[in-house]
Amino acid sequence: MHPELVPIQSTVLWLGLLIGAAFGAVTQRSNFCTMGAVSDIVAFGDWTRARQALCAIGIAIIGVALIRHFSLVDMDKSFYVQPRLIWLSHVIGGLAFGFGMTLASGCGSKTLIRIGGGSLRALVTLIVMGLFAWFTLRGILAVFRVRWLDSMAIDLGRTQDLPTLFGLTGGAAVAVALVAGLALLVFVFAGREFRRQPWNVAAGLVVGLTVIAGWVVTGYLGFVPEHPETLESVWVATSSGRPESLTFTAPPAYLMELLAFWSDRSRVMTFGIATILGVIIGSAAMALAARTFRWEGFASTEDLVNHLVGAALMGFGGVLALGCTIGQGLSGLSTLSLGSLITVAAIVGGTRLGLAYQMWRVETA
Repeated sequence: MHPELVPIQSTVLWLGLLIGAAFGAVTQRSNFCTMGAVSDIVAFGDWTRARQALCAIGIAIIGVALIRHFSLVDMDKSFYVQPRLIWLSHVIGGLAFGFGMTLASGCGSKTLIRIGGGSLRALVTLIVMGLFAWFTLRGILAVFRVRWLDSMAIDLGRTQDLPTLFGLTGGAAVAVALVAGLALLVFVFAGREFRRQPWNVAAGLVVGLTVIAGWVVTGYLGFVPEHPETLESVWVATSSGRPESLTFTAPPAYLMELLAFWSDRSRVMTFGIATILGVIIGSAAMALAARTFRWEGFASTEDLVNHLVGAALMGFGGVLALGCTIGQGLSGLSTLSLGSLITVAAIVGGTRLGLAYQMWRVETA
């Protein structure tokens, strides 16, 4: 790291830690969970937790629209909206992630939150998920990913955010995004049960704002127009070398890589790593304050196997799809990316399959 960039790196990392802590504290207290949201709808027809997620998405979409309007961040540089649509990876990755998070009792963010609450089985899940994400990023599964899945792509010839794909630019594109975000918020706050519980509203608002904060921190505060040595634009302390926001599948892999190659100066702390550490810290602080911190282990051998298989599928699927329920479901959807929409639909489908499998197991036990 060039000495002139160190203060910027420190700013990005500390803010990433604070953003993660805010996310962890609020989601721990509000029971925010995307898998739980789908499960509530399927089992009980209850949309309360789904409205939490939809509120966060609406806030994030509006925030990114304003970021574009005021030109704070060059959102077209984000990997979510690149012209190359790896549709097969989005579909298979989303299905694998959705099925896996059902087996593992929650997605990547829920796993981090549970670690903060004292769950040792969540810690095992995170380690296995991180390993398989690493294998898919850099190892043996990366060969399969690149050769057989990522190669099945469509070149759209333009960025894949929906307004651009429909030929809208400038103010028209921003207006469409604002209308989409506001429409989601209208639907969310139409739910009486959602409005009755302040923590539901707090979860939607805070999670959405943390996504916006992630874009601003990495894309604005962390942006350097000219690197002191290369004279090229650089986004400091991001894993992708582009503006990023919250995502919880690849960062555990990058953390493992950093710890494994600590003496290698090319491995550095990144915004993503800082946020996952922040989530655990924030969740633990809230659990201790609310006196809900409890040590938790595996209930049975079958429980252990389910979590190991689920974690492996989440690590593989999350990297393959370029994100998880937070990475694609919030950060990606905030850009109105076509790939994010495909991934989220596949994750929901995978979750439905996972829930059906679990019901079948109960019925045949």
